[in-house]
Formats: sequence, C-alpha cells, structure tokens
Amino acid sequence: MGAGDDPAAKVQEATVSLIRDVEVLRNVPMFANIEPAKLKLVAFTSERLTFDPGDRVFAEGDVGDAVFIIVEGSAEVQVATPRGPLKVADLGRNDVVGEIAILCDVPRTATVVAATPVIALRISKELFFQLIAQVPQMAVEIMRELARRVDRTTERYRLAVAGDEGRSSAAEPVDA
Repeated sequence: MGAGDDPAAKVQEATVSLIRDVEVLRNVPMFANIEPAKLKLVAFTSERLTFDPGDRVFAEGDVGDAVFIIVEGSAEVQVATPRGPLKVADLGRNDVVGEIAILCDVPRTATVVAATPVIALRISKELFFQLIAQVPQMAVEIMRELARRVDRTTERYRLAVAGDEGRSSAAEPVDA
C-alpha cells in the first residue's frame, strides 16, 4: 500500500488542510467576528479548488453562485472592453472575490484569472447568506470592504480622467 493509499495519512492531510483554511478565514476581515466552531463549519463545507496560471476562476457574465477566498497564490480581476480585457485589480492571499454577484443577484461583473498557481475556497451563496443572517457584524464588514473598493475605484478613475501619473495604476491592458 503506497503513502497515498494510507487512510491515516489522508485523514491527517485533511485535518491539516482544514486547520489551514480556518486560519485563512480568520484573517479575512468579514469573517473575523465569526466564532471558531462556525469558521470550522465554513472551512469544512467550502470547496477547495486549485487553478493553474491562466485558468479562469470565473468569467464576466457567469451566474454568481459563490464567493471565493484566495488561500494561496495571486489572481487578476479583468473587465471586458472594446480593446480587449483590462486588468483592474490584483488579488492575493485572504482576498475575497465574487460577493457582488451574489449580494446584488446579478451576473459576474468581471473575470478573475489565476496569475500564479491558486488555491481558493469556494463558499456557496446559500452558506454565505446563512452566515450573514447568523453574524450581523459580517454584513457590516462586507459593507466596509465594498465602500473601500468604491473609494479606490473612484480615486483611480479621478486620476485617469485628470491624466495624472496615476493613470498607469488605474488599469493595465492585458495581453490577449
């Protein structure tokens, strides 16, 4: 029997993975006030996905059925333009993406593409809303994060329109 067939090794690997995922969730502001038992449940019920560089996590226009948390790696947020995809943000460890589509019940507003090998937790829409109902502080943290994003986007737009040096940081064309 090889090491990959050892049930005890598989249990240990799953346990270590669960502990690591709980730690990631604990470091995400919107999950910071959730009690440890619920964090374990979220980590256990979420789906752990891996993406190679260039893989799509999701595409603009897709149905928003889950939120993703980057556990390892980095990804780019891109929007479609007449001249091709435009990078509008970078994502890394502990970043959350995909919440706009499920909160607003609209299709995905952007495409997320792995820039490096990525491990992400996929939290279903149903579980996400259950958490918000059980932990009202989570809704406040979501609002704060969305407000920060609007503020950053507004500032980038202002700099781009003004033709300031910050134009290159506002958005970067993506080579297709």
